[in-house]
Amino acid sequence: MVAVSNESQDLQSTRVVIIGGGPGGYEAALVAKRFGAEVTVIERQGLGGSAVLTDVVPSKTLIATADFMARMDSASELGIRAAGEVVEVVEDVEGVVDLHHVDLQAVNSRVRALATAQSADIRARVEREGARVVIGTARLDGPQRVLVRAAGTSDDEPEEALDADVVLVATGSRPRELPEARPDGERILTWTQLYGLDAMPEKLIVVGSGVTGAEFAGAYNALGGEVVLVSSRDRVLPGEDQDAAEVIEEVFKHRGMTVMSRSRAESAVRTADGVLVTLADGRQVEGSHVLLAVGAVPNTAGLGLEEAGVRLGPGGHVVVDKVSRTSARGVYAAGDCTGVMPLASVAATQGRIAMAHALGDAVAPLNLVHVSANIFTNPEIATVGYTEEQLKAIGTAYVVSTLPLSRNPRAKMTGARIGFIKLYAHSVTGIILGGVVVAARASELIFPITLAISNRLTVDQMAETSTVYPSMSGSMAEVARLLHQHRV
Repeated sequence: MVAVSNESQDLQSTRVVIIGGGPGGYEAALVAKRFGAEVTVIERQGLGGSAVLTDVVPSKTLIATADFMARMDSASELGIRAAGEVVEVVEDVEGVVDLHHVDLQAVNSRVRALATAQSADIRARVEREGARVVIGTARLDGPQRVLVRAAGTSDDEPEEALDADVVLVATGSRPRELPEARPDGERILTWTQLYGLDAMPEKLIVVGSGVTGAEFAGAYNALGGEVVLVSSRDRVLPGEDQDAAEVIEEVFKHRGMTVMSRSRAESAVRTADGVLVTLADGRQVEGSHVLLAVGAVPNTAGLGLEEAGVRLGPGGHVVVDKVSRTSARGVYAAGDCTGVMPLASVAATQGRIAMAHALGDAVAPLNLVHVSANIFTNPEIATVGYTEEQLKAIGTAYVVSTLPLSRNPRAKMTGARIGFIKLYAHSVTGIILGGVVVAARASELIFPITLAISNRLTVDQMAETSTVYPSMSGSMAEVARLLHQHRV
């Protein structure tokens, strides 16, 4: 018989209630169960939350299909011919038939199926570990009590009251709406509603040129649709590395997308057979559909947070510290509802840190400098560490080197000509401070730079590390070699 320590016994009697089953919530549940706590997860739509069901998983599945279409369009450059293809084709000649087209109903059916399957897998994992899952809604009744209403119960029935030693709020966010552009799920859409379309939009107007807007604009453009991107700023992806954003905007325009810079949308209304978007300067844009990608708002209203002593920021986000504690004792928060960084990976990290801290384990506080992020355009943009603007603002002495991807032999073999790798390093110590990768699958290529920054490696250490030839990662070592400083 194995003896159980007093610490284990205490943890087994610890009651953990998690409100929200997205990445922050379910990752926290798994950590809590490993410590032996009693865990209940309340999620209103399905495990994985919006990240799995309506946001990250479905959007990246759709984008993967668009990427495949883009590769098919350039296959002839590699010498690939479809059966019966005419090699020399004069544009607009009658009788010329497209070799491939998109069945959006089939695409969206697959997208929804994959999201549902992923949600089911997560729920099975969480329940297999011994956590209780309740599909329904919850609210705080003080810092150590949660009232739960399971789905399917009437408002006349009493809520289930759960006492809790630790509460984690991981309720995520939802698309922000414009007062004069209310989504109807048919023509005026948020990114959660796109997957109900059964036919390609004849002309999609995307309002918002941030990450979400750029990703969907690029995807529908690659799928063969006519796309107009309305940006209130002077360029696409205004919050990203300028060189990277300029590459993406040039690609968009080269592929036929209309980019309207410095154009703020005021309203969107239905017409007889489409939509009409009115801009702040009075111009109007007609289309078949409009996608509103104008940010997100936290799901924190009606949860009893402030009444329980949880402080909220001006935008309604839960205020947390580096280990995800809120201002109420025993209450933690993770994910988009905190406004720390709207990434599923950050939500998951916050959830793990929160639960480990709450249950007495040693944890390292969240360090956003070590977080890599990716924009799933084509090519992708991946970033990690400090940006050039941040380095200038804090007065760090740095050097920078950029290597065009067109010089990489593997890129030439695959027909990839667009993109670059950029490294920032301390000008005295050579420690790598930040990096930007613009390339197909940049999300995979950023990891070596992330590892280098997390472990304070120098450019010389990266440069001296062996890489495969030919490989895309070979350019990582090459760009690091460009920053080598001769020391006698």
